Amino acid sequence: MQDTSRSTTPRNYLFTSESVTEGHPDKICDQVSDAILDALLTKEAQLQTEGYVAPNGTPANVDNVRCACETFVTTGTVVVAGEVRTEAYLDVQAIARDVIRRIGYDRAKYGFDAETCGVINMIHEQSPDIAQGVDESFDAQAGRTTDPLDLIGAGDQGMMFGYATDETSVYMPMPHYLASRMAERLAAVRKDGTVPYLRPDGKTQVTVRYEDDSPVEVTAIVVSTQHDAAVADMDRVREDMIEHVIAPVLDAEGIAWDNATIYVNPTGRFVVGGPMGDTGLTGRKIIVDTYGGMGRHGGGCFSGKDCTKVDRSAAYAARWVAKNVVAAGLAHRCEVELAYAIGVSHPLSVMVDTFGTGAVADSVIEKAVEQVFDLRPGAIIRDLDLRRPIYEKTAAYGHFGRELPEFTWERTDRVDELLAAVNKLG
Repeated sequence: MQDTSRSTTPRNYLFTSESVTEGHPDKICDQVSDAILDALLTKEAQLQTEGYVAPNGTPANVDNVRCACETFVTTGTVVVAGEVRTEAYLDVQAIARDVIRRIGYDRAKYGFDAETCGVINMIHEQSPDIAQGVDESFDAQAGRTTDPLDLIGAGDQGMMFGYATDETSVYMPMPHYLASRMAERLAAVRKDGTVPYLRPDGKTQVTVRYEDDSPVEVTAIVVSTQHDAAVADMDRVREDMIEHVIAPVLDAEGIAWDNATIYVNPTGRFVVGGPMGDTGLTGRKIIVDTYGGMGRHGGGCFSGKDCTKVDRSAAYAARWVAKNVVAAGLAHRCEVELAYAIGVSHPLSVMVDTFGTGAVADSVIEKAVEQVFDLRPGAIIRDLDLRRPIYEKTAAYGHFGRELPEFTWERTDRVDELLAAVNKLG
């Protein structure tokens, strides 16, 4: 049965998305925040294995870890702030320096140096008012449930979106996928010495022309990359970017780009970069982190937040749902919205929108999703195995569309169940 609830006429248009490298100031902050979360999970799990009990009688338990951590960087300075709950001790300065060193800011001449920058730790204990609604949900406190998966309340209110499209093999929008892979490639050729004069900061942007809602060619490319001050020949930089960054990514995807307008460092020079060139803050690249603007965004960032924060875990779950819907052939495009109230375990709403591309009515897909996916925070944490130190990997080059073993929300493991549910619903 074809969905007639929302018919659309195929469109022709241009769509542009951007990405940034791991050395961009905002991305430095995302990675530091997530490295702190990973360290909390790792150390708490170690203490739990050892049977550690705190002087106040609280046993170490990785399930009890809470983290809402933000980082700010500017010239020569890193500030880490936020609230955590843990029995573990963290050397925040060492964690921040390790991240910055791995990114490549390891010399003063790059404008930022892991060894000499100041690191200010302003992390404090989580508010007990927030903790009580997460540790014991509204319904559990009222005695209305004893289901263990109902005990965890959502860590905040809000709405989260997930999106998937069949225009790429990883079910991501083409412009964002290309921009992300080019940013990743930009860092790779710097680190392996292919283009030795590159420095850590950089941005990419890709414009794709769509015909009948399908991507057909790249029409514009922008690469801005920090470089050594000794490099004065911008023609050389342009040639290297085309040969080593742009061509390998676009040719691998098989999309036409022969007629694309290409801008490489259009200001003519990019020596001062990183935190010396601009301040950075956790959570300022939420569109880079998700779908490049092609799908909607609830507004909450991901990095530095533990899995009880539905800004993160429910956004991962929404992507998981949307990707399985498209992988099942139930739609060419799918967007899923989830909404929660702080301290409440069950989502307030579940919405599925296939933009008129559904094989069946959106209402049928919604019902199937609600049957197949348990979208309570406790169930999301269980099903996606989110209490692991996997988060620093997510903090650069996109949380979605990278089919790494740790990224459980990228699995298409509910396709058969969705199809069965849809068929049963008729």
